[in-house]
Amino acid sequence: MYQMRRPKYFTPTEVSLHTTLDDLWVSYLGRVYDLTPLVNEYKGDVLLKPIIESAGKDISHWFDPKKKDVLTHIDPLTGCLKYYTPRGRFVHIPPPCPRTDWANDFGKPWWRDGRYEVGMLSAKTRWIRIINTLTSEEQKLEVCSEETLDEILQRYLRYNSHAGSYTWKHNHMPLDMSKTLVENGIFDEDEDFYQCRMDRDLFTESICLYFNDDLTEF
Repeated sequence: MYQMRRPKYFTPTEVSLHTTLDDLWVSYLGRVYDLTPLVNEYKGDVLLKPIIESAGKDISHWFDPKKKDVLTHIDPLTGCLKYYTPRGRFVHIPPPCPRTDWANDFGKPWWRDGRYEVGMLSAKTRWIRIINTLTSEEQKLEVCSEETLDEILQRYLRYNSHAGSYTWKHNHMPLDMSKTLVENGIFDEDEDFYQCRMDRDLFTESICLYFNDDLTEF
């Protein structure tokens, strides 16, 4: 049996599900990070508080998108350039004043450490309906606009482990599974629906699955 692969792209909704100390994710600057190992390493440290409070959320506003570093500002008391952390100092941020008890031998700060990265955050998600013409079952999925149909198939496997045994079609035309929805001519019209004050849920694009008479399992 083909095993489900970890998705390359994640939706904000998927990130928001990881909010416990044993499973803590955040996103920032278009990437998704699993900070669970960091939380375990610094367990009980008060400097984890801002990170724990932001579990499952996007924290891009903590960072300078050009420098890929935490925002800085001029401290009004010292006149020195320092990290700007309005939610409170967090792990790997140096103390405001020199201290002998601060360990700075951690190597890269966590926000620059690629070990925590698990994927990319979708810039735009959309909903589609997948209709199994053999069983008449319909499943509505939130997918990433950057994903190919093959990657969307991976999402659908939890509902149908034989998804690879079907031909995927839109408007009776077979789809190229190596291309995205837009590349297959299935355009995202959410903005148009918004401008026209139309309910997008009533016009969700559908993909029909036609059985190929085999039992390939993914």
